[in-house]
Amino acid sequence: MKPVLLVTGASRGIGAATAILAAQQGWRVVVNYSTNRTAADHVVSQIEQTGGEAFAVQADVGDEAQIMAMFQRIDSQWGRLDGLVNNAGVVDMPSRVDEMTVPRLERMFRLNVIGSFLCAREAVRRMSTRHGHAGGAIVNLSSAASRLGGAGQYVDYAASKGAIDSLTIGLALEVAGEGIRVNQVSPGIIDTEIHASGGNPGRAQAVGPNLPMKRPGTAEEVAQAIVWLLSPNASYTSGSNLDVTGCR
Repeated sequence: MKPVLLVTGASRGIGAATAILAAQQGWRVVVNYSTNRTAADHVVSQIEQTGGEAFAVQADVGDEAQIMAMFQRIDSQWGRLDGLVNNAGVVDMPSRVDEMTVPRLERMFRLNVIGSFLCAREAVRRMSTRHGHAGGAIVNLSSAASRLGGAGQYVDYAASKGAIDSLTIGLALEVAGEGIRVNQVSPGIIDTEIHASGGNPGRAQAVGPNLPMKRPGTAEEVAQAIVWLLSPNASYTSGSNLDVTGCR
């Protein structure tokens, strides 16, 4: 039976590319989305058109009740979970730290950090040999921003991704003897819609010529790294960070 993978934030960008590639490599895919059902259904349709299996499920990863309902839907529909990609997250408008509000910070950390913790918690409960399961793999999405800092733009986003760095290391050690591998991918400047949600839709193309490789990356290039870390080819890799930054 094909393994089951949950990709959060899979209706667009890196999440969508990961869902499609994983399905091509034999995973049954749960396509999570927050608000854009049409985009999520399109990802499912692309997967099904090439013979894959997928379904879309709505859940805001900033809401524990919705996360629990999502995992219960996976339990009832496919009865197992073998992989998790903690991809869902947000960025905000460029801002200095001395201009940031509490609602902005709470939203950033609720979605980018707490949501990833809760999804990882539920995944471990369904994968760990300690809980009677066969193991699995978790890939978290961090960012080059966690080491660059995001000064003058989004220190809050960078800090939230620094928390993901620590989650990856700590959880990997915690479940290494329970059949679960935990790794992360840290993208650099990638040409996706996330820049538009931060008020700068042309950022990737504007910055691209100044990067070492003279271009931004693509969602598909990041997806290749994620799906490799999920695969048996990475069977002795855990607690690792894979930069996909074009040498940035």
